[in-house]
Amino acid sequence: MQVDPCPPVQAQQIRPDSLRRSDLTNAPGYGSRLAISSSGFPVLPRWCVWVQPAESAEPNRWERRWFGAVDRALDEWSAVLPIVRVDDPERAHVRVERRRPPRRRLADGWRASNGRSVLQVLEVQRQGVWRLEPLVTVMVSPELRSESQQATALHELGHAFGLWAHSLVPSDAMAPVQGASPVLKLSPRDQLTLEWMRQQPSRFGLPLPPRP
Repeated sequence: MQVDPCPPVQAQQIRPDSLRRSDLTNAPGYGSRLAISSSGFPVLPRWCVWVQPAESAEPNRWERRWFGAVDRALDEWSAVLPIVRVDDPERAHVRVERRRPPRRRLADGWRASNGRSVLQVLEVQRQGVWRLEPLVTVMVSPELRSESQQATALHELGHAFGLWAHSLVPSDAMAPVQGASPVLKLSPRDQLTLEWMRQQPSRFGLPLPPRP
């Protein structure tokens, strides 16, 4: 019998947790800038990803452009991570939505953005087993040029897959301010940081102790 790689959620509850700067001085790439939770880096051995479907059976040209950009970004991450696409958001660890993120209020006023990733740390029951999991909502605005959509999706998916940091090198996908052209490919530094992070101890994805 084939094992379901992305079983649906049976029950869940939010675990109060927040990310903090890891300050690991010997980390390669931009690993020393990564944020970490009290349970380790929020990473999983395999990621289940849901992408918001079109509003109708036949996507319009703007939806097709958005889907193409997100698909290309996911293909880039799929070359370095085990990713499974799912049709049900209840099976997903990452949910990609086609909408402009709400504006954020900062000290100097309101700020708009092209994309955003929002993390929740959950205790989740799947197939009768409770595990600690990240649940990330990724918002990518449909109101962008195709390359900007792809670069935004690539960057925000990097956060979703555990790279909760920004690189200071403009040629990295995880740089908040990129060069003259949008970054559409993972750089060697992106890949090095990701590989190192995934080798660090983490309680995410492991079975939780039995409940009383």
